[in-house]
Amino acid sequence: MLKFDEHSRTLQRDEHLFELHEPETPEYYDDVFPEGGVPKIVFNNRHVPMRPAPELWITDTTFRDGQQAMPPFTPEQIVHLYDLLHQMGGERGLIRASEFFLYQERDRRAVEGCLELGHQYPRVTAWIRAHPKDFQLVRQMGLEETGILTSVSDYHIFNKWPDANRAKAIERYLAIVKECLGEGIRCRCHFEDLTRADFYGFVVPFAIELRKLAEESGIPIKIRACDTMGYGVPYPGASLPRSVPGIIYGLYHHAGYPSEWIEWHGHNDFHKALANSVTAWLYGCSAVNATLLGIGERTGNTPIEALVLEYLALRGEDDTVDTTVISQIARYFRKEIGYDIPPQQPFVGSRFNTTLAGIHADALAKDRRIYTIFDTEKILGVPLDIRITDKSGRAGVAHWLNLNLELRDEEKISKDHPGVGKMVELITCQYENGRVAIMSPEELLQMAAEHVPEVSDRARAALG
Repeated sequence: MLKFDEHSRTLQRDEHLFELHEPETPEYYDDVFPEGGVPKIVFNNRHVPMRPAPELWITDTTFRDGQQAMPPFTPEQIVHLYDLLHQMGGERGLIRASEFFLYQERDRRAVEGCLELGHQYPRVTAWIRAHPKDFQLVRQMGLEETGILTSVSDYHIFNKWPDANRAKAIERYLAIVKECLGEGIRCRCHFEDLTRADFYGFVVPFAIELRKLAEESGIPIKIRACDTMGYGVPYPGASLPRSVPGIIYGLYHHAGYPSEWIEWHGHNDFHKALANSVTAWLYGCSAVNATLLGIGERTGNTPIEALVLEYLALRGEDDTVDTTVISQIARYFRKEIGYDIPPQQPFVGSRFNTTLAGIHADALAKDRRIYTIFDTEKILGVPLDIRITDKSGRAGVAHWLNLNLELRDEEKISKDHPGVGKMVELITCQYENGRVAIMSPEELLQMAAEHVPEVSDRARAALG
């Protein structure tokens, strides 16, 4: 049957025929994923239309996937971080939902603490395996939505369960989904390892069966497209199963899923988590699942803070979103949780907006925009920083003094000041004699107090 598609303004088939394919042997795509070799990126040059969803949002898995890569958070830490997620995402719910384990008593206490805050966003949701015993935990907690692990690649289907085949896997998954729907609980099916799955022979037929259940029950069933091993690629014309544009287009066009029922979940094994996530947004997926600071199994997940800023870049300002909370979260991870954030990590690392090069400092003194990504003090609450080494030169030292002593206009010290020259001479001498550490603020202030008379009082006051 044909219908006129309002988006493409063309006639298209209303229903595509995709039947479950039961292979004689599992489909492992050995040519794409050679055992012991680097996975190959294959192209078929089929381009699908870019059609961003009307509304985009972020979902959180810090307390589920994120916790699988580090010592467990305490319930109190979870509640505090959940509250910060609420503040950062704003009243309109840019950060729409958060998911939680329910297996341990501490998990359930954390869920109860988050619910007690009474925030509309992020909504508190669960994560379970496709097992009746797990579903009882969701029922007991009284949650309105749960994710269900529904692995879709033959790597998982044939190797996790000795007696399994594709038909039995679908039967097992649908049984739990029906239990949830019978209790009025919304389901979110996690299509684990989707980027190694038979898209037309298993993924689409399974998605269509879920859509039929959603239509019968009147309860939406979401699909989380999980790039479990980070194999997804954002390149136009790439082949399935690795093509992110192809996956999102296929779920929308072939399986009939609206954008608001599709969610992307990516890992960073090949440095593509953020690129793949934004690509999923651009090709029609409403939700992207991520973690604070990108924590998660192996190389981690897409960082929530990166998605927040990418959203603002794509869609414009949202006056309810508070980006300065990103820095509060980073400080909390460092000081309260003891997590060592890589210093160069964008937006949250201790040196993400720091320069050591004198030539860069000279340019910054003329116009901050030359070497600054944006006003980091306004957006993140973190001022521009400069560290001093033997590479900083006169411009670097002068800029450090002006920045750290808050010198304005005519007070500013020029790089040609003789005292700055003396400081550079002393610094260079130390490095020529074997120093490797960055100059400390205390050392620089002491030098300034001795050799730059105009700022000696301020420098001594800063030293205390």
